[in-house]
Parts: sequence; C-alpha cells; structure tokens
Amino acid sequence: DTSKILNYNPDMEYRRQGSTNLMVSAVCLGGHSRSKLKERTEIVSRCIDAGINYVDACCREEILAYSRVLKDRREKMYFGYSWHIWESRFKEWRSQKKLQEGLDQGMREAGLDYVDLWRISLLVDSRQHVQAELDEAAAALEWAKKTGRARFVGFSSHDRPHLKKMIETYPDQVEVILTPYTAKTKVVTDETGLWASIRKNDVGWFGIKPFASNSVFKGDSSPDSPQFEEDNRIARLAIRYILCNPAITAPIPGMITTQQVDNVA
Repeated sequence: DTSKILNYNPDMEYRRQGSTNLMVSAVCLGGHSRSKLKERTEIVSRCIDAGINYVDACCREEILAYSRVLKDRREKMYFGYSWHIWESRFKEWRSQKKLQEGLDQGMREAGLDYVDLWRISLLVDSRQHVQAELDEAAAALEWAKKTGRARFVGFSSHDRPHLKKMIETYPDQVEVILTPYTAKTKVVTDETGLWASIRKNDVGWFGIKPFASNSVFKGDSSPDSPQFEEDNRIARLAIRYILCNPAITAPIPGMITTQQVDNVA
C-alpha cells in the first residue's frame, strides 16, 4: 500500500526495515557532511524530491543541522539519531542513567520531541565492552522506546560478530543495526553468520560507509575533476552491488551535493 510509505515516489524502490515495518527508501542520506546549512537544506530538499525518506545523523553538528533542516518537514523523512560522544563509545557514558541523560540533553539542544531511531554507537571493536555495559545500553534503549523518545532502537558497530551476539542477546532492543557495508563486502549466507541472525530476528540493516570512506573514487568529487564521470559510475555500481544483498535495508552514503543525490537516486 504505497499510501502508507513516507514520502513515496514511484521512481524510488522501498524496502521493509525489519520488524519496525517502516518502508524505507533503498538509498538514504548519511551524515559526516561539512556542508553549510544552506547547502544541507538543498541536499535534503533534493532527497525528498527523489523519494528518499531517511536521514541518519551521528554527531552533534549533524544532529543540529538536520534537525533544523527538517524542522517543518518531519512528515517527509525519518530521523536516525546517535549523539555518539554521549554514548557507549566513551567510558563515562556507559551506564543507563548517563545514556538517558545524554539522550535528553541532545534532544533538548536539537529541539527534538522524538527520534524515529536511536541507535547507540558502540566501540569500533565492541568486544572491548564488558557485559554489564551492554546490559545498561539495552536498558536505556528499552526506556527510550517505552517513554516515546524513540520510536525504534538499535546499535551501530564496526564489529559484525559482536552485532550478531547483540541481536541474539537483546532481540527486543535490537530492531535495527548499522555497520559498514561496501562494494568489497562479502556476506556468508549460511545459517551461522550475521545475515542469518538478521533474518531470524527480523532486524533492519543500514549499511554505512558504502564508498569505503571515499577510497573507491579516483577524483575529489568536484564537477571539474577529470575523473568526475568515472566516479559517478563507480558510485552507482557500488550502490547497485550493495542492494543485491536482500538483507540490506539501505546503504546510507554521505552526499554533499545535489548532483550526488541525483546520481545515487
């Protein structure tokens, strides 16, 4: 029923985001952009025009910028949130109390009444977390959802085996995961890996860093670059490859120009 898809555009593909049952555009908007607010406003507007309906912000600058850009347009895009310096990557923020405090403080500063997804950022090597810290994080996510601060919750990590363990240990708190997925990523489709756990527990999966931190490109993204057309083609091929994996809900490239939005869409 396309009438229930947020910001539906018939030229965009949409995928079900696991048990959240949100229908999310097959490519979304990631953060880490140094663009000025005016430029970000133009980028978000172009994303909305293309039917892209999710933006993911994972640091103070991104959250403040995108919350302002979307202030009167929340009905067009889902908002993913992770104020990572007030989350489990930092030792002093690993208790449930501090995580809750950080979420409230960040949402207050950004003028947000709720977020569509709160995904707590874990250490890059999540095995460095002790079990008690993970229990605290899961409890904070449960609290956020019960109190209406977050519609859906999950974790982000670069450590795939650990994410698999998190899904299996906290099935009620891990509705969505974020982890790197590039054009060189290989997925073992047996019944023991991360993909199997995602399917079994009906978890949504955003693929971060689809362009491997831009290392797949030959140029510098400028329109006058000699490699401009080749880099556009590489970007399209990378997104197509990633979307061949049906376990992926969507890659979330960081796009810094409206032209990049058009190319990826």
